[in-house]
Amino acid sequence: MSGLFNGSWRASVIYRDQWSSFLNPEPFRSSSASFDARLPVGRNDHVGFGLGVLHDEAGTARFVQNRVHLGGAYLRRLAGGRGRTSHYIGAGLQAGFGQNGIDWGRLWFSRQFDPNTETPDYSAGSGEPNANAASNMWLDLNAGVLWYTLFKNDGFVYAGAAMHHLNEPGISLIDDDSETLYRRYAVHAGAQVPLTNELALQPGVLWLSQGPAREINLGANIRYGNNDFQELALRAGAWLRMSNQLDKGLGPDALIITGMFEWERFMLGLSYDITVSSLSQANNSRGAFEISLSYIHPGGARKSRVECPSL
Repeated sequence: MSGLFNGSWRASVIYRDQWSSFLNPEPFRSSSASFDARLPVGRNDHVGFGLGVLHDEAGTARFVQNRVHLGGAYLRRLAGGRGRTSHYIGAGLQAGFGQNGIDWGRLWFSRQFDPNTETPDYSAGSGEPNANAASNMWLDLNAGVLWYTLFKNDGFVYAGAAMHHLNEPGISLIDDDSETLYRRYAVHAGAQVPLTNELALQPGVLWLSQGPAREINLGANIRYGNNDFQELALRAGAWLRMSNQLDKGLGPDALIITGMFEWERFMLGLSYDITVSSLSQANNSRGAFEISLSYIHPGGARKSRVECPSL
């Protein structure tokens, strides 16, 4: 989806905080930022390119993942124009680097336990041969495809698929080449169904598979827009996340409540996860909150406009 927007460039930031209700002050935290732009190729096609950065940390030992990716995509119109339904197809590639690490200073081992004070002595040697090690910098390759169609009444349908970590890079914190990152497969689809001139239903589904883990997110937003030149729009919806649990099949994990505010070229999004699995006994159903902000800079020429879904 690099370059899939109406404008010259786009910038986004996202922050997520998960399970702080019982992991405070070291909950799972994720931060990301991205920038992408597009250029016209011929009359109806476009290329997009972008940069994405992710920082993820979890737990008392501050297990950290850092990733930086450069990506590009090509968007081609298959049919449409002059009042006809438009069909587009796109393909993209990403290449980047990642590194994992742990703050070993937050850990202690049995050799550091002082029986006299009955507390760990962090100044004593741990005797661990791999302490203070981090993973090597690893190469990461991703690829994806997307199709969508637009209708005259501002409705649209889209579907896509992606494969992440094509090269299954080694991610071990110690000297162990057998510890690799599973490939991750994603399939997603969605639509906008106009109900009135101002209201539209936006259903969607996302299926993920990585190693032994499976997850499905499905739900819908209701979007209200005033259809003015300086458009003001609101979105609100509910989504269900389902995942497999150990040796069990798919089961409900969280109910996600979402809200988004659109003003001209800005979009502010908020969501909250209400835990509905057995974990709710520990966190009182308080799961995670996420906040996002994006900005799309307008394009200079009318001829460079891209017909695309308002995702």
